[in-house]
Order: sequence, then structure tokens, then C-alpha cells
Amino acid sequence: MTSPHPEEATAPAPASPRSAAHVRRAHDVGLLVLRLGVGLIVAARGAQHLFGWWGGLGIDKTAVAFAQFGYPAPKAMALIAGLTETFGGLALAVGLLTPLAGAAVAGTMANAVAAAWPLGYFGGFEFPLLIGVGAAGLALSGAGRISLDAFLPLLRSQRLIYGIAMLVLAAILATVTILLSKT
Repeated sequence: MTSPHPEEATAPAPASPRSAAHVRRAHDVGLLVLRLGVGLIVAARGAQHLFGWWGGLGIDKTAVAFAQFGYPAPKAMALIAGLTETFGGLALAVGLLTPLAGAAVAGTMANAVAAAWPLGYFGGFEFPLLIGVGAAGLALSGAGRISLDAFLPLLRSQRLIYGIAMLVLAAILATVTILLSKT
């Protein structure tokens, strides 16, 4: 049986909104939004710690706060935290070395959670926890195709093991740093 309209018989079916291409595009755009949000928020916080921008403390006053939290070598620790937040956040935002950047930010946020723990969940550690979980999720998922990682052969197709390895390293370093602050 032939169709009364020959053009209908040869017209391709419209792509389903759940087609693989649509799902990948939505996934990539979602990762971009998450990366920009988490990355730029963390980078701005790091710039506050390093340079005192946007009403921040700057490195010297941040070091005083780190000393009050019990960190040894508070100025060095404040510098490391500020650099990790600033450059890790910027790397997340543009999707560069995302497993490493996400893990670095997650490790730094683990320390922020530990420092804010006495304040309790609400008004205390919920914000660094949220940022840390978001950064860890990005370390595991990768940056997506709208990123600088998409141009790096090793990271072009994200491997879960990269994120896991970086998060294990970050967890070890964060644990050591937290334990040093408690001694």
C-alpha cells in the first residue's frame, strides 16, 4: 500500500526529545550551569581570602582566622586554601582538569565544613557542604562537552576512575589537614 502523499513516505521522523543527542546536549548544558555556579562562587570566595575583594578579609586576616581554627602555619594554610578556591573554582568554571579541580575544591570544602562544624548545620556548615558535594559530583561526572577538557585527549571522554582517584587523594589530604588543626 502506498501513501497518497509521496513526500510523507520519505520524510524522516522528527527527533525525539529523549533522543541520545538531545539527552547529551541537556547533560552538557546542565554540567555547564553547575560548573559555572560552583566554580565562580568558589573562585569569588578565594579572591576574598587572597585579596580582600568584595568585602573579604584578605590573606593576613584570613591567616588570623585559620590560626583561631587551630591550623598550623596559618598564613601558609590560608594561602593554600585561597589559591585552591580561586584557581580550582576558575578551572571548574571553564571545565579545565575537572577531576582535579573538583577534588581540590571538595577537599578545601571538607576543611571548611570541619571549621564550621561547631556552628551546626543551619548557618554553619551547610553551605561549604553543598559546594563540596557539587564539586565532588563534577569531579566524578567530568565537565561535559562544553568545556576545555573536551579539547584534552586524556579527559575528552571522562572516566569515572579519574574522579575517584582525585577524590581519594583529596580526602586523604583533607583528613591530614583537619587532623593537624585539631592538635
